[in-house]
Amino acid sequence: MLRRMSRSYSGQKLATVIKELENFAPVKLAEAWDNVGLLIEPHREKLITKILLTNDLTEPVMSEALQKDVSLIISYHPPIFQALKRITQAHWKERVVAACLANNIALYSPHTAWDKACGGVNDWLSQAVHINKIRPLEPELGAPPGTGSGRFIETKMEIDELVRSLQNHIQNSVHIALAVNHHPKSLIQTVGICAGSGGTLLKGIKADLIISGEMSHHELLEFNHNNTTVLLCNHSNSERGFLKQFAPKLGELLKGDCEIIVSAEDKDPLITVAKESSLIDTFKEVQ
Repeated sequence: MLRRMSRSYSGQKLATVIKELENFAPVKLAEAWDNVGLLIEPHREKLITKILLTNDLTEPVMSEALQKDVSLIISYHPPIFQALKRITQAHWKERVVAACLANNIALYSPHTAWDKACGGVNDWLSQAVHINKIRPLEPELGAPPGTGSGRFIETKMEIDELVRSLQNHIQNSVHIALAVNHHPKSLIQTVGICAGSGGTLLKGIKADLIISGEMSHHELLEFNHNNTTVLLCNHSNSERGFLKQFAPKLGELLKGDCEIIVSAEDKDPLITVAKESSLIDTFKEVQ
């Protein structure tokens, strides 16, 4: 029986990896309130051979990173957002930071820079829609065409068809708030997109339907009474699928010198328990 040989990776310097990440999505694209870029730089320089992509750097993901011996974690959401006054074992975010420091693991977060980038998170979410025309909701001044916040799409799809397409695209369930004058077979010709929390960016948009991760009850009512149907995926489910699409692209950017893996432990914190199911049965299904 032939033994399968695992591939070895020559690795790249951390500075080289960061340069390629910022060629794809410059940190200057990020919102002013965001905390993006290199968040933890190891005190001992070493080649980056294995990179873990995750939407959120939770403790289960951190354990996975240690078990898989990664040298760089790219966490879409920044685990360090507000200033840390101490690094102890008292809080899970402090424990994550301590684990990175103790194990010489670099940490990078792109967040809203990836949202705005051409070919980034919002463009990935837009792929659930049959696109006739697409543009940013708020174009980024001085940036390449197609760069900016959110997306506005011209299409021709019935609501029922769009819901099924979105479910298939994100590989998860979808919540729908039908506009007061819509029904499942209503024809949708314009769609607004904002991955994550879209209530603020999408406010006041003139679109037949919008897709986002989450928004408040009162924001939903406002959209519905302005004849806009809302599809919600849960916050991180509107973002996470981009990682699988980006992984091979990052591998190409790094000339195949680094192993790129997508976290198996990264999950949306919310799960849906159907009326007919128990929590135990649902929990087994999502594991």
